[in-house]
Amino acid sequence: QNPKTSAIVKQLVAEGNAGELQKYFGSRMEFGTAGLRAAMGAGISHMNDLTIIQTTQGFCRYLEKNFSDLKKRGVVIGFDARAHPSSGGSSKRFARLAANTFISQGVPVYLFSDITPTPFVPYTVTHLKLCAGIMVTASHNPKQDNGYKVYWENGAQIISPHDKGISQAIEENQEPWPQAWDDKLIDSSLLLHDPYATVNKEYFKDIQKQCFHRNINKETNLKFVHTSVHGVGHKFVQLAFKAFDLSPPFAVPEQRDPDPEFPTVKYPNPEEGKGVLTLSFALAEKDGAKIILANDPDADRLAVAEKQESGEWKVFSGNELGALLGWWIFTCWKNHNRDTCAIKDVYMLSSTVSSKILRAIALKEGFHFEETLTGFKWMGNRAKQLMDQGKAVLFAFEEAIGYMCCPAVLDKDGVSAAVITAEMASFLATRNLSLSQQLKAVYDEYGFHITKASYFICHDPKVIQQLFDNLRNFDGKNTYPKSCGRFKVSGIRDLTTGYDSSQPDQKAILPTSKSSQMITFTFANGGVATMRTSGTEPKIKYYSELCAPPGNSDVEQLKKELDELVNALEEHFFQPEKNNLQRKTE
Repeated sequence: QNPKTSAIVKQLVAEGNAGELQKYFGSRMEFGTAGLRAAMGAGISHMNDLTIIQTTQGFCRYLEKNFSDLKKRGVVIGFDARAHPSSGGSSKRFARLAANTFISQGVPVYLFSDITPTPFVPYTVTHLKLCAGIMVTASHNPKQDNGYKVYWENGAQIISPHDKGISQAIEENQEPWPQAWDDKLIDSSLLLHDPYATVNKEYFKDIQKQCFHRNINKETNLKFVHTSVHGVGHKFVQLAFKAFDLSPPFAVPEQRDPDPEFPTVKYPNPEEGKGVLTLSFALAEKDGAKIILANDPDADRLAVAEKQESGEWKVFSGNELGALLGWWIFTCWKNHNRDTCAIKDVYMLSSTVSSKILRAIALKEGFHFEETLTGFKWMGNRAKQLMDQGKAVLFAFEEAIGYMCCPAVLDKDGVSAAVITAEMASFLATRNLSLSQQLKAVYDEYGFHITKASYFICHDPKVIQQLFDNLRNFDGKNTYPKSCGRFKVSGIRDLTTGYDSSQPDQKAILPTSKSSQMITFTFANGGVATMRTSGTEPKIKYYSELCAPPGNSDVEQLKKELDELVNALEEHFFQPEKNNLQRKTE
């Protein structure tokens, strides 16, 4: 019933444009553990009023089946500032339609009245003990995209089998219910609640439990620049600084307010490197700020840059910031917990494609480290299991600039990560140390961990399948590569098939998934490289790392060795020319 998407389809029918119609209606968006992520537009392959109604109807029926008290507890729904004028879609509209679906079935809905960071949704699920949460966002995807991210009652993103159950329920509930389109009905409903004020108060109270140096924060002369990259983060990072008694950071004015066009950046993704930070560098130079904090548009990720002695800016990788925050959060914990027995209940987590630096710190300091599959859905669910067993999960991170620094949010959170990074930098400044110097100190103490990650773009699923099949049948059927150029392969773990050469029964311990590709190679020189497909983008990604024991400080030699390993990986395993793969461009 949306006049804009309806008109688009009618126009294509009038033109007899079968090719475009096939694109729009050929296949339904797949609902996976990451929920939905697709372009906004007409047809069942896109995000629009109809597909949101259908998805929410399925989700509602699935929740009714799983929770006898759904009508007592309810769900929370949040949204970012994305909008797509040509199809009439926007995050706010989708959120209202989703709310209307639940309310029509007598389910209470806590719908935020304004834009919020993604982490506020899992926070609200936990804080108000709700059955589920929905966040309408496409995070840092291109401007035409939107998404529908789902959290379970434990405050973590859903994992299998919920995705399959919800997907099936969507299939069974495709016809819109009688009042599905009329979202105005919710405004007069007693089942509609607005959690905005409460959550804003409680969240900032909860993150203050991670504030350990209020006096230093009040006195520091260190200046910070913050950019929300046309997303939702500005207001919330300002409030977080206030909660920690830090002077507010300078906001990049051109990028401060939400703008669904993302006019100043090619990609609204701080992970893409210095291009996104150009305006931040200029403002920092003007105002004499040493550190830049950049959130992605839904404020669940954080990138950090620091001005070096040379005048150059260093943008920290996700692994480097993970090392710093892991060191800092453990140090703060240690200073406040003199009981040496307590350390046996302390945990940190990271995903299997992230740096193993936390493992090195854990080994030396005596706490536990666990690795999970890629993505915060795994770390959030594992953290909750551990917390339910009385363990303290201090920190979790993944290399894609995602950090969970505060147990009140079981997902990555760029707001708390930004303010905790600012406190860490302020503390180090009192010792005349920069973040870069402290990072070197961490590596000196626990061993250098050099990482390099990138990706190739490939729009053809057949080519991707062939590339991975080739790796599984490298020297004849069912044989993996024994070497990569001059580098000898010493171990292989394939989480698509469940094979792991290092296990006595050759079966992988981590869960496997046939629907995504992921192979990890261990090399005789101590290097590790993982190749995997992305769940949300047409990319084949790789992650590589060389770990040296403490005392091996020839960093340049380690970097050279890793560069050569990565070149061999690209040449022999990816074969970009043969497979017509497009390299990542800056």
